[in-house]
Amino acid sequence: MSNVDLLGRRKFIAGLGVAAGAAMVAPAMAVSEKADGVKWDKEVEVVIIGSGFAGLAAAIEATKLGAKDVHIFEKMSYFGGNSAINGGLFAAPGTPMQKKEGVEDSVERMVNDQLASGRGIADEALLRHVASHAVEALQMTLDAGSEYHPYLQQLGGHSVARTYQTTVSCGAGITQPLYKECKRVGVNTHNRSKFEGFLVGKKGEVVGVKMRTNYHFGEDQPGKVLNIRATKGVIMATGGFAQNVDLRMAQDPTLNAEVGCTNAPGATGEGMFEMFRLGAIPVHLAHIQSGSWASPDEGGFGYVSNYSIYNFPHSMAVNRLTGKRFMNEIADRKTRADAELSCRNEKGEALPPILITSYKDSKKHPNTKKVIKYNVGWKFDTIEELAKHFDVPLKPLKAQIEEYNSYVKSGEDKQFGKNMTKAKDKYIEAPFTVVRLWPKVHYCQGGVQVNVKAEVKDSFTGKSIPGLYAAGEVCGGIHGVSRLGSCSIPECMVMGMTAARSIMKA
Repeated sequence: MSNVDLLGRRKFIAGLGVAAGAAMVAPAMAVSEKADGVKWDKEVEVVIIGSGFAGLAAAIEATKLGAKDVHIFEKMSYFGGNSAINGGLFAAPGTPMQKKEGVEDSVERMVNDQLASGRGIADEALLRHVASHAVEALQMTLDAGSEYHPYLQQLGGHSVARTYQTTVSCGAGITQPLYKECKRVGVNTHNRSKFEGFLVGKKGEVVGVKMRTNYHFGEDQPGKVLNIRATKGVIMATGGFAQNVDLRMAQDPTLNAEVGCTNAPGATGEGMFEMFRLGAIPVHLAHIQSGSWASPDEGGFGYVSNYSIYNFPHSMAVNRLTGKRFMNEIADRKTRADAELSCRNEKGEALPPILITSYKDSKKHPNTKKVIKYNVGWKFDTIEELAKHFDVPLKPLKAQIEEYNSYVKSGEDKQFGKNMTKAKDKYIEAPFTVVRLWPKVHYCQGGVQVNVKAEVKDSFTGKSIPGLYAAGEVCGGIHGVSRLGSCSIPECMVMGMTAARSIMKA
């Protein structure tokens, strides 16, 4: 197939980008072109677009495998992308901390938990690949200097405790050490560098990229566009599109600009669009996940999210209209988000539910002090004060607490089947800490389809697009309908490492 045919036959893909390309700050859409006669401004070995978990892991691994000239390009002014502000939660099976705590786990068990959450459409091969290499990725973070709390957490949908969390309770506890490691091993990093499209060879292979220098997000840019040749290949690690409101709404009209989002402003999807133009297969774009742990009382990811994630296993979520529980507090994210969205007043208006925790248990997480200090959470000495503050019917609330505490004692939740292992001896009793819950757009399950080698599949040939690899949230289909919490970091890092291994073998 000639290069002209390749680009010509794929023009229909461009419609997707034109129709859905405007974000809150509309990104200028890139256009890939044939490389015949192009004057190259720079020639490098490996090009990586994006500096989050996937891009950083790919750079370190490529260098470890012998690459001498690896370049990371980041469109924002800061490195780390959306990864730097995520929750810093890392799930892996068969870890040293699990052995220390006596937790029985396996790759098979982690995969099965994710398949259940994915509701029948997750990619089992990719999930198994990630779970099988998750400990390797975790070790990469430890080698780089990441530090984790000395305990495991059991997040919603996980059948056992398998989640580490950084001591700073955010992704920067991983991206910053990985970035420093990149600099230590000689990776070249460029910020304010915006991807403007691929340069494609005669056989449809990706041979380079166009990068705009001196880019300032959200502004019209006069910066020079450079043609950069990649002798080994290009790894796309550009993240999701949760900040692209038009594309969100094209999939789900309810996800309009009024719906909060936990993502960094740069998560707008241009890299994904450009891969579609090349013929990459769009998969699961309509599955956009909302974080069930978010709060309507603060912007972005905030302090409440990690507070809630830690406390859900030993807390009680209550509908303020009824004073009763309405969900399994550690079900998968979609189950809980849907349950929270059903909490409405008599007029059908949103009535964010509350999460009630004993202060003696909640205070073990560092975010508790911040939640109270910044008035996005409350502390009450009595149940009467709590009920009055949130206008919750007192009698049903008292009865619900008594009933829930009986489940803590027996170890069996007869209301919603919650796994009570982490709730052992943690009764709901005064003083209480309380936060409000309401979902925010958090993660896009959709993106380009890749295989277990991180190669991007071609919708026209069914084969891989030569010279092109992708890793992280820009890829779709891995998790299915709902991604389990703490599974994005291992996915991003393992697939970034996989892309590097594939590119160095090519």
